[in-house]
Amino acid sequence: MSLETSQPQTIRAILGLRKLIIEGQLSPGERVLEQTLVDRLDVSRTPARAALIRVCEEGLLESLPGGGYAVARFSESDVFDAIAIRGTLEGMAARLAAERGAGEPTLKAMHRCVDELDAVVDNLSTNPDLADYVRLNDRFHDLLLQAAQSPMLRRALERQMVLPFAAPNAFVSISRADTAAVKAILVMSQEQHRSLLEAIEQREGTRAESIAIEHARSAWKFLRRVFQADRSAALPPSMKFLEPSLR
Repeated sequence: MSLETSQPQTIRAILGLRKLIIEGQLSPGERVLEQTLVDRLDVSRTPARAALIRVCEEGLLESLPGGGYAVARFSESDVFDAIAIRGTLEGMAARLAAERGAGEPTLKAMHRCVDELDAVVDNLSTNPDLADYVRLNDRFHDLLLQAAQSPMLRRALERQMVLPFAAPNAFVSISRADTAAVKAILVMSQEQHRSLLEAIEQREGTRAESIAIEHARSAWKFLRRVFQADRSAALPPSMKFLEPSLR
């Protein structure tokens, strides 16, 4: 099989395996075989093997003593650590953006993004659909990395964000959270977006870093609300990778 043929399959296998784990279609501790991916993702064995190795490196799978892989188990503290690490990396991105000086086109794009997010957050009471928020929030965080002008930092963050609930929009996907709780946290997060942009424009590196780190904790505050709301209820599918003791 040529590289041109196998590469798209490898990417599809990696993305598909991550999705199976994060959405709870593969349970914690469940053994994952090459053939499982071949059958469920419609890929050949070589891409399936590459996906198992890659996703194991990312931490969503763990190597078994006798060979092979199983779905990793995660605790609340694991989720918190993943969010905290993301916050530290984004804090570095914010500091670099401020210290190096973000380009004018990037700053203008960030302003447009923040203005559009304002409109979305203001309308949450009448339009609770968060699709636009997710899209714009992704855009803002991508622009932050662009402003940092660090390919190495971008690569580090991209690897980190595949871990459970490490991505900026991870908490938004929990459908059983009430709209009032979502809006309260998104209003606070949006204010942090604006303050972060202001700190970058004013070349205040330390302040920008601090705001970005605190901003990442918004996801954890929301997840704690979900964890504590009703531990007797079943977790939504996107949280099935957590240890059974948390349910």
